[in-house]
This record gives sequence, structure tokens and C-alpha cells, in this order.
Amino acid sequence: MTEQTKAKHSRGYLPHFNVERSTQFVTFRLADSMPQNLLKKWKIELETGQINNVDFRKRIEHYLDQGYGSCSLCEKRIATKIKETLLKWDSVRYRLIAWVIMPNHVHILIELLEEHELSEIMHSIKSYTAHEANKILQRKGQFWSIESFDRYIRDARHYVNTIRYIENNPVKAGLCGEPDQWEFGRAFAR
Repeated sequence: MTEQTKAKHSRGYLPHFNVERSTQFVTFRLADSMPQNLLKKWKIELETGQINNVDFRKRIEHYLDQGYGSCSLCEKRIATKIKETLLKWDSVRYRLIAWVIMPNHVHILIELLEEHELSEIMHSIKSYTAHEANKILQRKGQFWSIESFDRYIRDARHYVNTIRYIENNPVKAGLCGEPDQWEFGRAFAR
């Protein structure tokens, strides 16, 4: 059994990959960013082989870019808290390569450091920012969707394409004309 085979595991509908020092593309979204009946339908199609993991992810990404739900990440104080949290752990738990905070989801490209696992990193980010966002919104309850979508970066081409995808997401969603115009992304921060 190879190290990669041992590192694969599943949490829910999607396989996840966790290897020390691996580079991971992760998308996490607000709990209300997708209609649950639509997501359930797509999950059934995935389980029955009508669609594959790539098609499933593409459908979700397309839907997220439509701005469904509360879009609480448009609230500057919340987006700033998420940005600060992502940057705080850069070079401590992971190397933050690329990131963007969209109205209802976040994309990050990170290289895991030391013995930190992706599940631990994501739990920490989501738990802290959910608590802070709920304080800002003066509400309680689930802020983030339980599931995060992660993808192991396979090679240099995949790496470059992922950075391009993350940085261009606000442009593709019609939120700005150029990546460096979107305040809550790496392209703006450079």
C-alpha cells in the first residue's frame, strides 16, 4: 500500500486526501449557500454514477458563483476576520499560496506544514470564524457548511491552473473586472 493510498479517506460524499506537506485546494462555503434539495439531488446522481466527482464539483462551483443565500461574506467585518485568520496561520500550520473570499464561499490553496492535518486546519479556521461571524451578525447557529471540498494538487500544471482559478473567481462571478480589484483575495493583497 502506497503512502497516497493510505492517505485517501472519505468524509461524506467526496474522497479526501491528506499527506504531510501536500498542497491542497480547498473550498468551504456558507451553510445557506446551496438549496439543500438541489444538493441532495446532485449527491444522489453522484452515488448512482449519473455524474462523477468532477461534474459534482463543477455544479457546486457554478452555483456558488451565482451568489445564493445570505452572502454574509460580503460583510466587510466578516471577510476581514476570515482574511486575518487565514493569514495568521500562514507559515505556522500551512503555507498560504492563494486565497479568495467570495460572497458565500472561500477558496484557499495551501501547503500543509509539519504534522498538521487538513481536517484540523479546516476545523480551526471554520470554528473560529463561525463564532466571530455569528457575533458580528448577532445570531447563533450554523454558519459554515459541514463539508469542505478539497483537492490534492497533482502536478505543476494543476498548481498553476488552481492559482489562476482562485484569483479569477471574482471576475468569473462578475464581481470585478480584474483579479487585483477584488479586495478579499491574494491578487489584491500583493
